[in-house]
Amino acid sequence: MDVLSTLETWAWIGWILLILVFLVCEMLTGELTFLMVSVGSLAGLVADVLGAPLWLQIIVAAVASVALLLFVRPPLLQRLHRGADPRPSNIEALLGLEGLVLSRMSASVPGQVKLANGDVWTARADTDARIDPATRVEVVRIDGATAVVRAREKEETS
Repeated sequence: MDVLSTLETWAWIGWILLILVFLVCEMLTGELTFLMVSVGSLAGLVADVLGAPLWLQIIVAAVASVALLLFVRPPLLQRLHRGADPRPSNIEALLGLEGLVLSRMSASVPGQVKLANGDVWTARADTDARIDPATRVEVVRIDGATAVVRAREKEETS
């Protein structure tokens, strides 16, 4: 008995081991990639049970895995993340936020600003123009622990 015929005889054990390994990896990652490869390995096991040669089992497993990764995984991920909170968080939540200048600042001289969420940040202006206290500003970007702000246009009241 040669090595190739021995592999074909016991290939079902290899497929079961691959399926189990991929399922354990999926439990650790939770991103559905290893689940798709595991189902592809299941297709290889089915091909083995139906009597396909080893080379065909491998092709069936590979094609099934790639098809699942390309066509099944994206809609599943989209459906899985459908209920996620769409509100921005961290730095993204600060961009565009209004604030009030507490101490004079410019692009080169930092000051302080109290944001609408109640936080007090070290801030500097996004242009060389000086911004005086009590001026309304909005956050343009965050550089490290410094908010870069722009003076808001004065709103006309009718």
